[in-house]
This record gives sequence, structure tokens and C-alpha cells, in this order.
Amino acid sequence: MKITSTSCICPVLVCLCFVQRCYGTAHHSSIKVTRNQTKHTEGETEVHHRPKRGWVWNQFFVLEEHMGPDPQYVGKLHSNSDKGDGSVKYILTGEGAGTIFIIDDTTGDIHSTKSLDREQKTHYVLHAQAIDRRTNKPLEPESEFIIKVQDINDNAPKFTDGPYIVTVPEMSDMGTSVLQVTATDADDPTYGNSARVVYSILQGQPYFSVDPKTGVIRTALHNMDREAREHYSVVIQAKDMAGQVGGLSGSTTVNITLTDVNDNPPRFPQKHYQLYVPESAQVGSAVGKIKANDADTGSNADMTYSIIDGDGVGIFSISTDKDTREGILSLKKPLNYEKKKSYTLNIEGANTHLDFRFSHLGPFKDATMLKIIVGDVDEPPLFSLPSYVMDVYENARIGTTVGTVLAQDPDSANSLVRYFIDHNAEEERFFNIDANTGTIKTTKVLDREETPWYNITVTASENDNPSLLSHVTVGIRVLDVNDNPPELAREYDIVVCENSKPGQVIHTITATDKDDFANGPKFSFFLDERLSVNPNFTLKDNEDNTASILTRRRRFSRTMQDVYYLPIMISDGGIPSLSSSSTLTIRVCACERDGRVRTCHAEAFLSSAGLSTGALIAILLCVVILLAIVVLFITLRRSKKEPLIISEEDVRENVVTYDDEGGGEEDTEAFDIAALRNPSAAEELKYRRDIRPEVKLTPRHQTLPSLDSTDVQEFIKQRLAEADLDPSVPPYDSLQTYAYEGQRSEAGSISSLDSLTTQSDQDYHYLGDWGPEFKKLAELYGEIESERTT
Repeated sequence: MKITSTSCICPVLVCLCFVQRCYGTAHHSSIKVTRNQTKHTEGETEVHHRPKRGWVWNQFFVLEEHMGPDPQYVGKLHSNSDKGDGSVKYILTGEGAGTIFIIDDTTGDIHSTKSLDREQKTHYVLHAQAIDRRTNKPLEPESEFIIKVQDINDNAPKFTDGPYIVTVPEMSDMGTSVLQVTATDADDPTYGNSARVVYSILQGQPYFSVDPKTGVIRTALHNMDREAREHYSVVIQAKDMAGQVGGLSGSTTVNITLTDVNDNPPRFPQKHYQLYVPESAQVGSAVGKIKANDADTGSNADMTYSIIDGDGVGIFSISTDKDTREGILSLKKPLNYEKKKSYTLNIEGANTHLDFRFSHLGPFKDATMLKIIVGDVDEPPLFSLPSYVMDVYENARIGTTVGTVLAQDPDSANSLVRYFIDHNAEEERFFNIDANTGTIKTTKVLDREETPWYNITVTASENDNPSLLSHVTVGIRVLDVNDNPPELAREYDIVVCENSKPGQVIHTITATDKDDFANGPKFSFFLDERLSVNPNFTLKDNEDNTASILTRRRRFSRTMQDVYYLPIMISDGGIPSLSSSSTLTIRVCACERDGRVRTCHAEAFLSSAGLSTGALIAILLCVVILLAIVVLFITLRRSKKEPLIISEEDVRENVVTYDDEGGGEEDTEAFDIAALRNPSAAEELKYRRDIRPEVKLTPRHQTLPSLDSTDVQEFIKQRLAEADLDPSVPPYDSLQTYAYEGQRSEAGSISSLDSLTTQSDQDYHYLGDWGPEFKKLAELYGEIESERTT
């Protein structure tokens, strides 16, 4: 097969290139590739040229961006088996086959139907094959070839990072590098000059230049001054085709700012300044401002101000405001127009950050002269002292002079001054002041022990201008006089042991005095000489403002006397001396051998036993709990309920066991023995056990029926039978015992059981004479006797 293609050397013209013919043997079919073959008119012969060395035979070329009305011819496929009779069919497959590239299946001509862009796709890989049109069988093996898109200069250079913002220090040397810019070209850098870029400067000369190959921007002048011009706009152009005519170009803007350096010293706008300051200006206040100008910015313009000389160096001071870069003039001492009316200051302003590269432009400081005029104002009165301290004795009479304050008008007019005291509305007034002389006097009697110090404020005003006021503090100290006698420092609890010895110190006392130390200590202790000598105790002055209580005799007894009183006298060291009397209470207590108090009374006993309040509460709580348990036990026993009505079987002759004890022979109500003697009567009586039965005494002239008339044995048998036959009588396992003593003895009974039914002449009044032990017995028998009498 022969493949023929056409390629153009330039974007416009189509020229004749080279022709190659591939030969094969007679018995082989072959693909002949003819490249860059020029078509001739019919009847003309083809002219073949020798192929160029280094030709890649399996490649076609097609120009990008073809804008012609007809499809662009690419090449031709031709097989040696093609006799020109149309029996051979050419087939094209691969990238873009049928859409971008089409083939004439009869002639093998290949055309491009679309405009191609190399920047999107640089080449296409296709496959060509010749088959028999009748049998559709391949005449030759499939061949692969490449169609490359040939580049044209259709892309201008671009600056991808622009516009640029950059800085460079002012006063930089010529040729200082500022920035490097780079432009990119999308064309093929390996083909021609389409992607070869050169740089040039369109705007920014003569201040800056650009390297045409590298794009480095540099300064083009010496000593570019920021203060003269700070911002520059430089336009850089990039052009392809090595800058030749017809090349495409792109541009970008570089904004260059000169940064500041300290190349300008500070300068005061004037060499002489004048400032007016009133004499009433307060010390420490700002009275004026001054400023030196500096063309630099930022830290390069920072400066400090100072007073280098002048007659007002000690009166004024200057500081620097870092925000406004101003010098703040302040007053150090008060001004007085009457003494000095003006001052002169030489002020200097100097940069704080120096750049020694520009020291030849210095010095970086400047000075100016400031004249300060002191203004005269009407000033308030001026006190002779900033504060006063005065003394006055306590108990001084009302109207006593304490002291005098003095104020004068500092102005030349020398107006008269009036004085008054600033009184608080709620404060008690102890002093007043003479409005003309300033003399302070008392208005009340003062007591140092109550208030030892007073602070008052005295105000002075001019008669001519009462609105001008001055104030001064006056401290008044109240001096002490000896007007308080000494007294015991506290209430003393003095204890003397029963086993004390003569001369033994049992306590030490001290005294106190409300007066000042000059009229208080030294204290003296002694016994009242007007009283008789105390035989039990004495007092010893220790001469150190204390005194000791000593015993005079051996042993004391609480049972005989448990409290003693000792009158004492105390005097102070004031002039004149004052004294007072006091009485000490001394308790007698039992002590251990080592002197510890064991007990003085019940409270002392508990204290000496070491029982705390908590222990006492615990003991009382235990006692209360025990009492509660006893009461509960008794209540439970009493809560056992029994039938209120005695059943008919519960006769008194029954022997019944009870848990309670009888009252002895005098208990005549617990059991009625008469029922046993008269069973028939017991049958009729029904006693309630919850009610005390009334016992009817038989009169002396009546006698009980004789037992001979009652068959007791028969009665017992009857009751026994009833108990055996009645199943409802509880408890079923009870034992009822009946006994019969038989007939009465002629001698009678010595028992007292008959005391309820027989008369007795026994007198029990003698029991009351036997003492308290028989008191209860006498009361019992006394009641029985009285009942009998009744």
C-alpha cells in the first residue's frame, strides 16, 4: 500500500515536499507510502524527489487552526494490489477516524474535517487497511500511523501572577533587584519561535528597567527619595517570536512602593516659641505642647524631647507622647507671678532610631527656644503652714484657746482674710474659730479617755472675693490629766486551799488606769489602814504594778467558813495621786497535794472530777432511758386485761393461784373468807374484780349463821361435779382444790381473819409512838379502828 500525505512548510502556502516509493517483490503485496506528493493534471507525469534524511515514514502532519472552506488534505493511502479498477477498499480506524479524519475508500485520500488545536491534543494514532471490496478480505496487514498537529503561533504570552505589588527601600543603589516576572506561552516551545518570549518595559522609565530574557526588574536611578515620590506603576510586556514583528504579546502591571528609611532629621517649624501659663496652674498638670516635624514615617520618625538648658529647668518638665510625637510640657513646681513673671527653656527633639548609612545627612536632632509667660490671677489665701497640730488639756474650761491659724492673700492687693470651720452636719461641734484672727477655742469640755484626737478643717476666704477658698487641716491633741483612779484589771476568782501554809502566795493581781501612762502606772497596792489587821490574809506590793495575796495562818476549813473578803487600796502615779478601794473574794477549796483544786462545792466537785457538760448530759440521758424502761414494764404488766365479772364458778372457796402478793393479815378485801363459811351466800354474790367491793361489817350484836346448818361437804361435791361436767370453764387443765377444816374449836381461832366479822378491843395507838419506821402501820390500823367506830 502506498500512503501519500501533504504537509505545509508555512501556515499559508502548500509546497511540494518529498516523495518516497516503497518497492516489494512481485509475489508480495505492499503498502507504499507517498508523502508530500504533488498532484498533477491528467496526462502529466509525476515528478519524484529524493526523500529527506531523518524522515519518520509513519507520521502525517496537519496544520492546527485550519480555517479554509474545504476539508484539509492530510495524505493518501495506496496499495500495490490496487489496479485502479475500484476492487480495493481502504478502511481507516483509530482516534478521530470518521469524525475528524475521513478517507475516500476508493482513492485512499485522507482529509481533516475540523479545525484542530494543538494545545488541546498534539497527535492522533490511527490504523489503515486495504481489503477486497468483493470478498471483504484483507489484502495486506493493518498498518499504524500517527497524525501530528503542527503548531502555529496562536497563543500570546500570559502573566499568571499579575498584577504585582512590591516594595523597595528608598535611597537604594542603582540596579537593586525589585522583582522577577515570568510569562508563559501555550505554543510548542520545540517548534519555531512561537513560545520564545522576550520582556520589555512599557511604563516606568527611567526609574526602573527589566532584563529582556529573565524578566528581572531593577532600579534604574540613584537615591530614589520616598519623600519626593512614594508610588510607581510599572508596565512590563512579554512578546513571543523572540520579539519580532508579528509576534503576540501580553502585559502586566507592577505597583512598586518605596519604603521609608531614616534619612530625614526632625525639624522644629520655628526657632522661637512663646507660651502663656497662669500662676494658678496645678503642679503636675500639662501646660503646653510642642512638636518637631519629621518627613519620615513609622519608627524612623520617633523622637524624644528634652530641656537642655534655661532658667525654668527646675520648674518645668517635658515628656514625649508616642502616639502624636508631641512634647508635653508639665509643671513641676507652683508658679508665683509676684516672684517671677517669665521663664526661658531650650528644648531639643532627637530621633531615637538612627541609620548610620545616612549619618552624613545629620545631625538627626533640632532645638528651639521656648519663652513661658506667667499670668497673674487672683489667688485664694495662702496658709502659713500646710497643716497645723495643736494641744489642749482635757477638762479645760469652755472657751479655752487651743491655737491660731494664719492665712494671707498672696496677691499684691493683700485683701483681708476671714476664717471658718467646715462642720459636718451630723458631727458634734467641740471648737469654734474667730473669723478675723483665726483663733480656735473650745466649746465643750473635752475628755481624753473618750476622744484623744480631733481633726478639723479650717477654710480661709478673701473679703473681696469670697469664692476663692483655701483649706488647711488642723489636728488637735487632747492632753491627759489625772482624773481617773486605778482599778483592778478584771474580776479575780481567788481560791485558798484548806491545807495552805502561812506566807503562801495564793494569787497575783494587777490594776489598770484609763489615764495616760504619765498619770497611770506606777501603781501602789496596800491594805486600808483604817481597818483592823486581817488575821487570815495580807497583801504584798511587788513594785511592778502587781501585788500578791498571801496567807497569814495555817489551814482553812470549808465547813467553818468557805468565803473570805479582803479589802485593798490601789493608787496611781499621777500628780496629784488618785486611789480607789476594792474587795477581793477568796473561796476556800479542797486541794490535792500538788495544789490542784479538788472541790469547792457541788459545781467545783463536778469540775474537779473532770466531767464535762457532754458527760453530764450522757449520764442524765441514761437515767431517763432506765426510767422509761421501768415505766414501760409496769405499763405492760397492768395492761393484762382480766374479765370484769367473776364467773359463777369462780367462788371464793376455790383455791386459785395469783401472780400478785397479798397484803397480809390486814388485807381484808383480797379474799372474803366468809364466803367459805357460808357457801349459800357466795352463790348469790357476783363480785366485779374491777370495783373494790364494799365490806359490810357485822354489828357486834349480830352473829354469823352456824356452820352446823350447812353441809359443807355436800357443797364441795356439788362444785366438783359442776367443774367436771362443764366443758366451757377455762382453763381446762386448772386444779381446783377445796378443803374443810371441820367444826369450830371451842378454844377459838388465833387468826385475825375474823377481825372483819368479830369485835376487837385492841388499841393500836401506841404504834404511833414507835417512831417513823412504824408510821405506815399506825396509819393502817388507825384507819381500821376509825371504820369500826363509824
